[in-house]
Amino acid sequence: MTDRRHAPGWLSSQGNYAGAVSRLLAFLIDLAVSSGLAALGLAATSLAVEVVTGHSVSWSRTNIIVAVVLAAWEFFYFGYSWAAGGRTFGMAVLGVRVVRADGRSLDPWRGVVRALVFPLSFLFFGLGFLGILVQHEHRALHDLIAGTAVIYSWNARAARFRFLARDEVAGGDGQLKSSEPTSSSRIAPLRQSLSPTGTAPDLLSMAGR
Repeated sequence: MTDRRHAPGWLSSQGNYAGAVSRLLAFLIDLAVSSGLAALGLAATSLAVEVVTGHSVSWSRTNIIVAVVLAAWEFFYFGYSWAAGGRTFGMAVLGVRVVRADGRSLDPWRGVVRALVFPLSFLFFGLGFLGILVQHEHRALHDLIAGTAVIYSWNARAARFRFLARDEVAGGDGQLKSSEPTSSSRIAPLRQSLSPTGTAPDLLSMAGR
C-alpha cells in the first residue's frame, strides 16, 4: 500500500491493518446499536398503528415481512455508514475505518458493495472471516470482493505528544508559560552575527527598542 507506514514504537498504530479483536468489538457495538434502533423503530410503528386504528400490533422476527425489513435496515445501516464516511459507529469507537485496498479513501460504491457481500463471510460457519486471522492484510472475504481493507485511524503517539506539550506549557504551578521567544532573544543572535565585535550597528539597536 502506498500511504501506510508502520510508525516506530508501540504508541502509534495509525495506518496499520486492524486486527480481529478490534474488528469484532466494532461489529458487536454496531450490532447492538442497529438492533436497538430497529427495536425503537418497530415500537414507534406499533404505537402509531395503535393510535390510528385502536388495535395493538406485535412484531415477530419469524415473520417474513419483518425479516425482510430488518435485513434491509441492516444493509442501510452498514452500507450508508461505509459509503458516507468509511466507518460505522462501532468502528469510530474502536478507531478503525474502511479504506480501499491501496490505502486511499473509500469510494461510496465500494461501501455499498461491501455491505451487499458482507453476509457471504458468514457462510460455512464464518469461513469468510478466516482471512482476518491468517492473511497479512487481515482482509475477510467481503474485503477481497469489494477491494477494501480495514485500518486503524487513530494515532496514540500524536495524542501523547499533544498531552505532553500541553502539560509543559501549563507548568507545575498551573500558569501558562509562553514558549515563544521574546524580541530581544530573537535579535541578540542577529546582532552578534552582524557585528564582529559583538556590538550591533545603531540601526539594529533602534529596531531592538
